Amino acid sequence: MRIFAILVPLVLLLVFASPVLAQEAQKPDAIIERMAFKLTRGIANMVTSVAEIPKQSYLTVRDRGTVGYLIGPLKGIGMTGYRALMGAAETAFFLVPPPGYYDPMIDPDYVWNGWEEKRAKSLAEMEEPVQTAPPEKKGE
Repeated sequence: MRIFAILVPLVLLLVFASPVLAQEAQKPDAIIERMAFKLTRGIANMVTSVAEIPKQSYLTVRDRGTVGYLIGPLKGIGMTGYRALMGAAETAFFLVPPPGYYDPMIDPDYVWNGWEEKRAKSLAEMEEPVQTAPPEKKGE
């Protein structure tokens, strides 16, 4: 029973550790570059997080119409806090590769990205009546 208790964890360790050992080592200059980008992105997101208020206001008015004048600033305030928090996390943990090997923790990765994409149907598209063909009369 003792051998079984020692052998099972050893086999599990070999099974799960072997893919890690088979990975090609990253070049140090590439790792440092990714760390620097993560640190810079974190600082930039903390500093520019306030720009989420006009961004969300604009996007919400564009996509939802006049209701966006009320909802947009509220979304902007929430996104300001979220972007600042993610920027602080990226700044504090820029040496740590997760999530996804120094990938951005927020999408879009900077506040100045994402202005051009349309997030929802515009108000005009939502209110447009659906055109249907008139029913065919039988026997005529």
